[in-house]
Amino acid sequence: MSTQDDTRWNLVAQRQPANFLYGVTTMGIYCRPGCPSPRPRRENVRYFADIPEAEAEGFRACRRCDPKGEREAIARAVVADACAAIEAEEGIPSLEALAKRAGYSRFHFLRLFREHTGVTPRSYAERVRALRLQAALTRGGRVADAIQEAGFGSESRVYEDTGKLLGMTPGALRRGGAGEVVRTAFADSPFGRLLVGATETGVCFLGFAEPDEALMGDLRRRFPKARIEADDAGLAETLANVLAFIAEPRQALALPLDLRGTAFQVRVWDALRRIQPGETRTYGELAGMIGAPKAIRAVARSCATNPVSLAVPCHRVVGKDGDLTGYRWGVPRKKELLARERRARS
Repeated sequence: MSTQDDTRWNLVAQRQPANFLYGVTTMGIYCRPGCPSPRPRRENVRYFADIPEAEAEGFRACRRCDPKGEREAIARAVVADACAAIEAEEGIPSLEALAKRAGYSRFHFLRLFREHTGVTPRSYAERVRALRLQAALTRGGRVADAIQEAGFGSESRVYEDTGKLLGMTPGALRRGGAGEVVRTAFADSPFGRLLVGATETGVCFLGFAEPDEALMGDLRRRFPKARIEADDAGLAETLANVLAFIAEPRQALALPLDLRGTAFQVRVWDALRRIQPGETRTYGELAGMIGAPKAIRAVARSCATNPVSLAVPCHRVVGKDGDLTGYRWGVPRKKELLARERRARS
């Protein structure tokens, strides 16, 4: 008959996360069950409910799995300091300079930074410059002046990487969508009023559950100078696809999309589209899907700024305990969407 110790040992042997600690008597250390250290011999293992109990018995914290979170806190502080240093520089600090500032080797610092932000220090610095450029362009100044103010060495560098940096050309951003046409159409849905907005590239906005004025205001904030045109007939098929998905979400909502965001945001949105109807992922699992397991907060922010709900299904992301965390269109609707998807899948 299986005992509690048998269950605990199986979790330790399989390196599975669990809500207890184990100590290794021959080493005098205590670890989390998921610790990557070599597995101890079972006869040398003791189990503890928490840190105070383990330390009261004379065991010290493992340096690899860091059960007290001390090394993790130091790493977060190091990365936060590096981010602040990058943001304070006009140019892009070298990896060597940042690693020296942190007191780590280049390799160790790079690994820490990527684990916590999801990008390299250089990519982070480029994103900071892109945000500066966005701010300068939206003030309506000359493109050349904005590029110089943001710290770019040449205009060609910006135009070569315009999709990665801005999601549109610098001129289009400066104009706030001026010269572009965004076609719109409203419909009634089971979740309230539904608004779809589309450029010539694809759907750029999909929102629901708010009054028409609020939905249109959200769209206009994203494209403040674009020409907004009602086009119920032209978007009838798109609306029909969205409504059919809400009614019976058996398969992913496949629409041509015009997604405008940073490289990191686009990676998150692409990962969201790989989650199948009826399935969920935690924010941590989503961060792992894009190769940035520690960038959980940045992933959550990217989910919150998703402009095309349903097509980019951020409702399929839940808290680490399975809790239905915040949702732009309301947690009750998130719950209903997931329930509909599970029914359709079964």
